Amino acid sequence: MEYVKPVKIELYFIPVKTRIPLKFGPEILTSVNCARVHMFVSDNKGKVMDGWGETPLSVQWGWPSSISYDTRDRDMKEFSKLLANEWVNLNLAGHPVEIGDIFLKYALPLTVIRFNSSLKESSENLPWLAALICNSAFDIAFHDAYAKYLGLPVYRIYSKQFMENDLSHYLEPANDTQVSFKDKYIEDYLRIPPRDRLLAWHLVGGTDPIDRDELTGNEPDDGYPVLLEDWIKQDGLRCLKIKLRGNDFSWDYSRIVKVARTGIKNNVLWFSIDFNCTVKDPGYVVEMLDKLLYDEPEIYARTLYIEQPFPYDLESNPIDVRCISGKKPIFMDESAHDWKLILYGRELGWSGVALKTCKTQTSALLSYCWAKSYGMSVMVQDLTNPMLAQIPHVLLASYIDTIMGVESNSMQFYPSASEPEAKVHPGLYRRRDGMLDLSSIKGPGFGYRIEEIKRELPEPDFIIGE
Repeated sequence: MEYVKPVKIELYFIPVKTRIPLKFGPEILTSVNCARVHMFVSDNKGKVMDGWGETPLSVQWGWPSSISYDTRDRDMKEFSKLLANEWVNLNLAGHPVEIGDIFLKYALPLTVIRFNSSLKESSENLPWLAALICNSAFDIAFHDAYAKYLGLPVYRIYSKQFMENDLSHYLEPANDTQVSFKDKYIEDYLRIPPRDRLLAWHLVGGTDPIDRDELTGNEPDDGYPVLLEDWIKQDGLRCLKIKLRGNDFSWDYSRIVKVARTGIKNNVLWFSIDFNCTVKDPGYVVEMLDKLLYDEPEIYARTLYIEQPFPYDLESNPIDVRCISGKKPIFMDESAHDWKLILYGRELGWSGVALKTCKTQTSALLSYCWAKSYGMSVMVQDLTNPMLAQIPHVLLASYIDTIMGVESNSMQFYPSASEPEAKVHPGLYRRRDGMLDLSSIKGPGFGYRIEEIKRELPEPDFIIGE
């Protein structure tokens, strides 16, 4: 087995502004800082290789709160700097799944405790979901560097040839089941060869104008569509994800119907409904689905799944969702931090799980293997990933059996942010015929082709190691 360890990290915070606001749940996103990690690893002979990871530090999604955005954003950036220290100074060497799992189980919780104890009274404690987001860029960079060290594409390193431990070292089966992870490896669950084209889901945010009656006059005139119908026609969209409020039944129902009718008129095939953790009572969702079934049967039939209606702290909110999953598949998203919570969710009746690389590549892979073993449906959901963050995101979807394609919406909200990357990977940052084209992803690691991307980076915001 080959072992490497992080020896140096350069951390960048790249600011990105949205062209239109993105509303989900109770908050609105107008800008985001993307954490970009440049990690150098070394083996015991002194051979050095580098890798890259990137994740939007999506404050509103990972840390919903009434305290100011600036405070939460500052704390997530400071926590990322602390993590850079931990990744280098812990001196952990091994396969990225092994090290990523150790970091998630032991190092990250202790780092969160230490960080929270240092916060000023004006701050809240950093939530676990926000900590996962910050950690993900480092985890992704380690996977990239290790695969490049071996000269292999990253999805070739998850086999028995390179992993010292089988999946039984990381995962446990549910009680009273016949599933075993003995002598199973991540590669056994992957789709080989992967898809090189994926259906793309378009996000309809809570403030996105559907028709001309909803225009305010403040919309950008930048050459990109504004109205939903124009997006559908330009990109050939076939799948729409509808963001709702979760606390206003009349508004939510009308929004579903209006979006879906616009979509069906323009040949959209599928819809998903996302309440973003704002619903408190399953009866709200059941009543919504029943009304659609009786009054809008075609919209009901085209609704592929329901996403995370309830508060994401599953242990504090152990809501039985069988009354919903008996009607439509219901997917964990914010609740699905790891396979143990997916196990718990399965006991409560959740039928699927939405995976995100922003919770680390390591956790996404292990969670997928667990869910797949129990016949749970999976989806790969976006964190409005621009620039490098888009590539691990879509690669994950190409190697696993999602319920339908992949969500991808950075081209809606900040398309110009990814212009240097789009020149090398044109099919990843523009949807054509409703699809993303992954054929430009080539080479070792995540296939970023970083040397060809002409992005001018500033000086790092933080450096640790030599």
